[in-house]
Amino acid sequence: MTVVMPIASEFAPDLVLVSAGFDAVEGHPPPLGGYKLTSRCLGHLTKQLMGLAGGRVVLALEGGHDLRAICDASEACVSVLLGIELEPLSADILKQRPNENAMSSIEKVLENHSQYWQCVQRVASSVGLSLLEAQRGDSEENETVTAMASLSVAALEKRKSSFITCNKQHAPQHKPMLTFVYDSNKAVTMFTNCVASADLLN
Repeated sequence: MTVVMPIASEFAPDLVLVSAGFDAVEGHPPPLGGYKLTSRCLGHLTKQLMGLAGGRVVLALEGGHDLRAICDASEACVSVLLGIELEPLSADILKQRPNENAMSSIEKVLENHSQYWQCVQRVASSVGLSLLEAQRGDSEENETVTAMASLSVAALEKRKSSFITCNKQHAPQHKPMLTFVYDSNKAVTMFTNCVASADLLN
């Protein structure tokens, strides 16, 4: 949620290709693995990827050194591709924060990519957060953006009520246009033009 998904969303791919070696899943011993990533977690990561490219995701099996680990991880990911609902992550996993080594690595990645991707600056503050904290932050940010958009529309409607319709002699040649731009940085920009006020007729 801190590196891959924000950058992938900004890139806006037409198709997502995943090299699914599953070396990081629990069951692969060191030095080939030694990590504790669960197959369920890989399923949830796949579900996030389904939000890109209209759900056009291809998982290509590559590598893997423990048959049971590969089977468990493959089953979880394929279930997501088939639209089967996953069991929710446990509260312990949702509340777990990354360790110092992970945070240091992520910060270096963000520093290197910040010159190429605008979204990196926005997500930098979430490096040390747990998944639950990051999700809450996104939810609050979405609510703020929605509230800003509602206020903008309300202000525009109030402003429009103080204007009158121009006749053809005074009206500009182009029609009024209102555009909302909602980008990956969750900013709302409002443009208005061709609004004639009563002053034009005075």
